[in-house]
Amino acid sequence: MDTSLNILEKLDQSEIFKGLTDKAYADVLASGRRLILQPKTILFQQGNSAVNVVLVNRGRLKLTKLNEQGREVILRYIGAGELTAAVAVIKNWNYPVTAEAIEETEAVLWDKPAMMQMMQGYPEITINLLNIILERIDDIQNRYLEVCTEHVDQRIARSLLRIMRRTGSKTNAGIQIDIPLSRQNIADYSGTTLYTVSRTLSAWEKKGWVKSGREKIIITNPHSLVKFSETG
Repeated sequence: MDTSLNILEKLDQSEIFKGLTDKAYADVLASGRRLILQPKTILFQQGNSAVNVVLVNRGRLKLTKLNEQGREVILRYIGAGELTAAVAVIKNWNYPVTAEAIEETEAVLWDKPAMMQMMQGYPEITINLLNIILERIDDIQNRYLEVCTEHVDQRIARSLLRIMRRTGSKTNAGIQIDIPLSRQNIADYSGTTLYTVSRTLSAWEKKGWVKSGREKIIITNPHSLVKFSETG
């Protein structure tokens, strides 16, 4: 379902809009279009021409990439207020990743002319975009360092904690990760195998650190998991 964006919403949680006035918010959002995605809908595919910058208004997208062996690697989950594909669109590149909705998701889309007009009209957006890009680069560097220097169980712990901080909510049992997350998803995100993730989670369940079910993870002892991720 694709409709014009006729309801202007102030996305306070979005870093890209920091420093804008209410009038600027209205202008920026009015220049975009709204798209409602059902779960498991592919918004864009790795390798296709990048035509739209995407801002998630509600819901979540999973960003994945196929490596040279054809294996899917989960790079990131993005939620409300987060942006993707800006650099690819501005540089006339292909999409470097595939974006898939993991729940019903509402997104706002801008093509390149609209994005360039926004950046020229509101320098705050350009500065904010640069900060977002630098943060993403730092995150990628940290994850690469983890792969090169840490034991696999530490990487799994850091991966769960990273996802928990972005999508977790407090419950009586602990902090629940509020996205469907299978053991295979965790393996893809951590750069390891399903067997290793299953073995590791089973050991942590015995220690009382986590509870896992069908695509469901609860961190029952975050402090212990953080300590383990740092010291092994």
